[in-house]
Amino acid sequence: MDVAAFLQNENENAQQVYVQVSHAGWMATSTGEKEWNDRLEAAQNEWKRYLSDPRRFEKIKKYRSDNQLSLLQQRQLTVLYNLMASYQLDPELSARSTRMTKELVQVFNTYRPTLDGKTVSNNDIRTILETSSDQAERKRAWLASKQIGKQVETGVLQLIQQRNEEARTLGYDNYYHMNYELQELDLDDTFAIFHDLLARSEEPYRLVKKEIDEDIARQFGIGTEHIQPWHYTDSFFQSAPSVGDWNLNTYLQGRSMERITEETFRSMGLDISDVMSSSDLYPRENKYPYGYCTDMGREGKPRVMMSIDVNEFWMSVMLHEFGHAAYEKYIDSALPFLLRRPAHTLTTEAIAMLFGRMTMHPEWIERFVQPGSAALSPHLSSLQETMRRQMLVSMRWYLTFTMFERELYEQPLQHVNERWWQLAGHIQHLNAPEHTHYPDWAAKMHFALAPVSYQNYILGELTASQLQHYIKTNISQNMFTQQAGDYLKERFFASGSTWKWDEKLMKATGETLQPHYFVEQFIG
Repeated sequence: MDVAAFLQNENENAQQVYVQVSHAGWMATSTGEKEWNDRLEAAQNEWKRYLSDPRRFEKIKKYRSDNQLSLLQQRQLTVLYNLMASYQLDPELSARSTRMTKELVQVFNTYRPTLDGKTVSNNDIRTILETSSDQAERKRAWLASKQIGKQVETGVLQLIQQRNEEARTLGYDNYYHMNYELQELDLDDTFAIFHDLLARSEEPYRLVKKEIDEDIARQFGIGTEHIQPWHYTDSFFQSAPSVGDWNLNTYLQGRSMERITEETFRSMGLDISDVMSSSDLYPRENKYPYGYCTDMGREGKPRVMMSIDVNEFWMSVMLHEFGHAAYEKYIDSALPFLLRRPAHTLTTEAIAMLFGRMTMHPEWIERFVQPGSAALSPHLSSLQETMRRQMLVSMRWYLTFTMFERELYEQPLQHVNERWWQLAGHIQHLNAPEHTHYPDWAAKMHFALAPVSYQNYILGELTASQLQHYIKTNISQNMFTQQAGDYLKERFFASGSTWKWDEKLMKATGETLQPHYFVEQFIG
């Protein structure tokens, strides 16, 4: 079989199996039903069988050595190789991690914490942390948000060991290193960027954190040294409280966040109305309580899963997830299936973050929320500072997670939660709670279900700033124009995974990744 026939066959085979995984995954998270979790496991096992086929993998390695390949052929083979390399495992070893992951998925999909003897949702806990002035209630809510950590800690640590064992059988030092290589990221270069960001942001972050803590101390009548994690508005301190009196929540009440989201994208010539109508946006029992976007088989019909409430947090998440969806929708449908996907997780995160930031942009607020210039004008400077504060706080959170996750895979930690709080203290400047022997870290589902992905949030933020700078400098000062949308569709979305992420960025902006755009925008 020549390479053209081989690739045609592989595109057809991969699509057939992948569509089943996408559909079962959607239904499992939508219903929380055991039947769909079982069907998802079966579909994932079929996908693994496809990717683990040693004869197919040997053919790919052979074809890749052909120096007569076209660029599209070479790229498809590279994508296939990177997909398959981690699956060249003993079937029994592979099945073990599938079972372990399935068990954790079921817990995260269905577990609900209890507070004061009642079952509560994540939205209930968030509301308490954002609004309650009762320190005892805040502490109980924060502890409730960590309850799931006790349910999953052992399973997550065992799964990490299992992943490392699998990676070592494939010739890698550990699972973390393997994923960087197969994600086409250089580990040393990437962490050099992270440590540089850590150093550049240290003093600006220290000042911002000092301001936040002083506000909290005044609010609760305590010294800053007594501030605990439950005094912040987010259980992991991923987000920062606003500066000043501006409250977007006030102007969202009675409004349709679906309509605001559609109008935002439509202003740029990005029609997401079909995606909106097929998505699942409101909370219910046994439904996956977080947010995500799925490509549903790469046919230009993505969907979004969320559990929204009418507030700024979920408005930002709406824009973020439908940013992913717009990217997926506008990938050129004529591309081979293997290339009908974003160039990299970080490139789709960049688009999601570009849109998710908009709730803090005065131009977005004025145009799509329409509070009136008299209501908005007095708050313009505080909005700018809120955005700077938010980006600094979220970036330090990303760095905490990423550096801790690397340690989880590179070295056996004897006192895992204590190490978590050491890093949170060093990077986020958080005071550890009185007792740190509970598995607070494990409450973050990404450690279990989205491993070695958080670095892409950091790289995505950097890429978003670079794209925004390019658009405003070369395309349109106003982001909400047809020209800006056409640029994204034609120069960033359409080519899918035809190019490596860094090659795509070069073609789109004329430069490789330049962290200084983020630094100039938010750190100074």
